[in-house]
Amino acid sequence: MTEKDTCELYCFDEEKVQRVQNSLKQQDISGMANMFKMLADETRMKVAFSLCQEDEMCVCDVANVIGSSLATASHHLRTLKKLNLVKYRKEGKLAFYSLEDEHVRQLIKLASTHSQEMMTVGK
Repeated sequence: MTEKDTCELYCFDEEKVQRVQNSLKQQDISGMANMFKMLADETRMKVAFSLCQEDEMCVCDVANVIGSSLATASHHLRTLKKLNLVKYRKEGKLAFYSLEDEHVRQLIKLASTHSQEMMTVGK
C-alpha cells in the first residue's frame, strides 16, 4: 500500500493562511516567477553560473564558454538583462557583463549547492 501524499481530512489554520495571503499581496510574485523562468533555460543558467565564477566577462568570453555564436550569447545576455539579473558596460568595442548584484550571485550559488547535494544523495 502506498502512502497518501495528501491530507485525508480537510482542515486549515485560518490565521496561518491569512498571514501568508497578506505576505503574498506584498510580493511581486510575477516578477519572481519570471526570474526563475529566465534561469530555467539551461544555456542562460550556464551564462549566469559563469558570471558567478568570474566577476565580469565580455560577450566573446561567454560565447566561448557556452559554445555558441556571438549573436546567441548576446541574445541570452540581453534576456537576462531585461530582468535585471545582469548588467553591462562598454569598453571601446567590447561589452562586458556581470551579475546585477550579490542577491543574484547567492541565488545561483544556492541552486548549484542544492543541485550538487541532490546528486550526492542520488535524487
